[in-house]
Amino acid sequence: MRSFAGRDILSLKGFERAEYFRLFEIADRLAPIARDRRNTDLLKEKTLVTAFYQPSTRTRLAHEAAMLRLGGKVTGFSDAKMTRAGDFYQESIKDTVHMLEYYGDAIVMRHFQQGAPAEAARWSSVPVINAGDGWGEHPTQVLTDMYTIWKEKGKLDGLNFLLIGDMRMRTMHSISYAMSQFDIQATYIAPPEMSLTPEFKKELDELNLNYREVDQVSKAIAEADVIYMEPVVQPDYTKSRDERKGDVGMTPANYQVTKALMKKARPDSLILHSLPRMDELLEEVDYTRHARYWEEAFNGVVMRMAILASVLGAME
Repeated sequence: MRSFAGRDILSLKGFERAEYFRLFEIADRLAPIARDRRNTDLLKEKTLVTAFYQPSTRTRLAHEAAMLRLGGKVTGFSDAKMTRAGDFYQESIKDTVHMLEYYGDAIVMRHFQQGAPAEAARWSSVPVINAGDGWGEHPTQVLTDMYTIWKEKGKLDGLNFLLIGDMRMRTMHSISYAMSQFDIQATYIAPPEMSLTPEFKKELDELNLNYREVDQVSKAIAEADVIYMEPVVQPDYTKSRDERKGDVGMTPANYQVTKALMKKARPDSLILHSLPRMDELLEEVDYTRHARYWEEAFNGVVMRMAILASVLGAME
């Protein structure tokens, strides 16, 4: 297995099965620190640089909280418009990263352009972590998802995943790559204009993922161990900011999860959602035994602790 020390975390394509379990193991070792709301000095000599060209709540703050829990420091920006990268100059990623690499020991980047973190990694002498790139990927979120499922179910092999939402989403891409490393049956359901593209299905076929597509949640809900959701009412992820203007539409009933629908599900099935949500996942579901998206918030800090400790060489 490859070492994580000094490594960029850009994609889950090519991420090996053993590497998931290695990060899960490290996350388990670090979890008590976060659970007890204390800090350690594991990364006391290190600084994380956050470069967020798109809005973020969970991803940015989870990385920052993880670094602080490990005793490190954080600097960076959460709005590119407040920097030369986002004002009149529109400074290039190359030039920006050449500066940022001197300000810290790792860079976590979210960008509206697919492939931007990979471009940053070309020019950076310190590890770059992809915190979401346009419609591309979101590896740290999906590592959190898989860790949450593994903790709750005690396994990943043999599970049935039902994926509901916009299949253009970066989380859907990353989790598809992740599922290909395990004995998982995947069922996708999306509006026709948001369904798996022929190009992506070709990739999944090459990865030997066992999957199918259905047109109604009711056709697959009873077999699902994990219900993985994203909205079908989406902003444009190719923009730095896409603010609401007027009526943004509502989620068709076929892509909603409700308490009534969950009566048809397995008693021990789990619902995961990376959030934020609109009306595809009703608040009434929050109070059922199926909801695990709040546990994901905690696990999101723990997984980022594991990633940072690993790429910065503090744990192997």
